[in-house]
Amino acid sequence: GDVYKRQYQRRVHGIMLNSKGVLCMNTNINKLYSLWTKRACDDPDLVEELNKIKGDDDKIHERFYTSLTFGTAGLRGILGAGTFRMNIYTVRQATQGLADFLNDNYNNPRVAIAYDSRNKSELFAKECARVLAANNVKTFIFDELQPTPVLSFAVRELKCNSGIMVTASHNPAKYNGYKCYGADGCQMTDENANKVYEKIQSVDIFDSVKLTSFKDALVKSKIEYIGSSLLDKYIENVKNQRIHKNTAENSNLKVVYTPLNGAGNKLVRRALNETGVYDIVLVREQEFPDGNFTTCTYPNPEMRETLDLALALSKKVNPDIILATDPDSDRVGAAIKTEDDYRLLTGNEIGILLLDYICSGKVQNGTMPNNPISVKSIAVSYTHLRAHETGRNLVCRLLLEKKKKKKK
Repeated sequence: GDVYKRQYQRRVHGIMLNSKGVLCMNTNINKLYSLWTKRACDDPDLVEELNKIKGDDDKIHERFYTSLTFGTAGLRGILGAGTFRMNIYTVRQATQGLADFLNDNYNNPRVAIAYDSRNKSELFAKECARVLAANNVKTFIFDELQPTPVLSFAVRELKCNSGIMVTASHNPAKYNGYKCYGADGCQMTDENANKVYEKIQSVDIFDSVKLTSFKDALVKSKIEYIGSSLLDKYIENVKNQRIHKNTAENSNLKVVYTPLNGAGNKLVRRALNETGVYDIVLVREQEFPDGNFTTCTYPNPEMRETLDLALALSKKVNPDIILATDPDSDRVGAAIKTEDDYRLLTGNEIGILLLDYICSGKVQNGTMPNNPISVKSIAVSYTHLRAHETGRNLVCRLLLEKKKKKKK
């Protein structure tokens, strides 16, 4: 009977069924866990976690039964110890794979790195820089958290071959991630992401990663901090995208803004100020970086519950519009004033309003090109497009009311 049962032993995500049909840990996972307890000593938080889960097969299994996969968006996972978690070792391994890919395809490759407010983001960014510098990849890194669009701009401005943004976007606090960008400042293509993933799979997480001292690499100029002049250029480029140069200056627009404890605080306010929006009321509880996001469990600015504090503040200060950005500040939520409340616009509505404004403005200015085209994502369906009328009418009414008040 036992022989027959053993013939039907099966492996399920690293879990084995023994001869009595009882679930038990796969030997390879136990060996991997044991290896990490001996080798993963550079981050005290990981050492503590590994010791804490000793003897707990379920918790060991969920951390080691597989590895994080690298796709177009890079890596993303729960923070913690193990091959299926975001930690300095999985980040180093991925960066070694990226470095191998870059050195195979470019002469004297260059990479720009940025990070948001999430737990471990700055640490991960510096670990990336250490690995790249050790592989003779010239590395540029910001000295404080920055929005994802700034990283995209930096890749192009500094003529880099790739970029890394350490973020998990608007996911809950337990997550972090690692987005890879191409030389065009866009997320890496599937083709190149697959090539990087092939390289990563050949990297031993402990023995194949090249590493150097961050401080030594700075002294040797293998790592270089990105200065404020790049941020100045970024803001100038933002200002140059305006259709009507003085619209905001003459609007007396009042804004409640929340960066949701993320990376948008400084540059969003600066961009608003330099385009003529001066009356900005900040949600103080969400002003400064906080990777735990204690004021909202899911920092997605397109969800109404995420804006609870902003909405409460708005009842007191009566702004014309509420703006919110996610932790890496590449997603914006907006709520506009109605008769007795604030209506949250969907991302689809915001996109349609912006397109309508740009197109009508270019026609008015005589700058619309011949045979113009617009491109939309396949995620935006026709049924979503129908929703724009309500939002457009609300925004138009807001602007008309502003003009009437100014005339009075």
